[in-house]
Amino acid sequence: MSLSPTSGAGDIIEHLRTLRSQENLAGMARFGIVTETALGLSNVELHRITRLVKVNHARALELWQSGIREARILAAFTADPKTLTLDDARLWADDCNSWEVVDTIADVFVAARFEQVLIPEFAADTREFVRRIAFAMIATAAVHLKKEPDASLLAWLPLIERHAKDERNFVKKAVNWALRQIGKRNAACHSPALALAQKLAGSTDRTARWIGKDALRELSSDKVLARLGVVGASTDRAQS
Repeated sequence: MSLSPTSGAGDIIEHLRTLRSQENLAGMARFGIVTETALGLSNVELHRITRLVKVNHARALELWQSGIREARILAAFTADPKTLTLDDARLWADDCNSWEVVDTIADVFVAARFEQVLIPEFAADTREFVRRIAFAMIATAAVHLKKEPDASLLAWLPLIERHAKDERNFVKKAVNWALRQIGKRNAACHSPALALAQKLAGSTDRTARWIGKDALRELSSDKVLARLGVVGASTDRAQS
């Protein structure tokens, strides 16, 4: 089937089904991806399809409602952040049950500039994947919102500290990711993030300690220090 910008959601889903890969599904499961509704397509293939079908927001909403993993990732790839509403974002978040879908829609939510509303709202939510969205959004914002004042990113550090004791796998990894991305943003963000990493590394809580030590290891690495031009940074490598 030949796909184009005029292809409907049904046509795209039919095409996705023809590309189903049982071998890829087995590999995804090993990486903790929920495969109940998955077809086994890689992001490389989904990006190729995105280039063919282009952005179409109404169609993206239809793709999402199919419930198919790959269709939902395509929905995020082809949604228009300028048209996405907060209600749409909340509905998508409610449906999330797999980390890689979470991380994909976090990009769209940041592009839509929903971070000030949704990060605190989702962080306060007790559901594992909804809370992960909050910290995936922080990580995304730290990388992609290059014109955003550093203070806006540093303002999320207390939220990172507050949830550093959440031991659930997909939350703790996202909290760690958010901390590392803020610290790698630039030299001005590095020092406050490094200080929090050091504090968490010394925590009596096992999860907070893991988050801190792992972030400290990267933020105090020669590679990161050299890229940021940080000279004489106060680090405690022994803790890593």
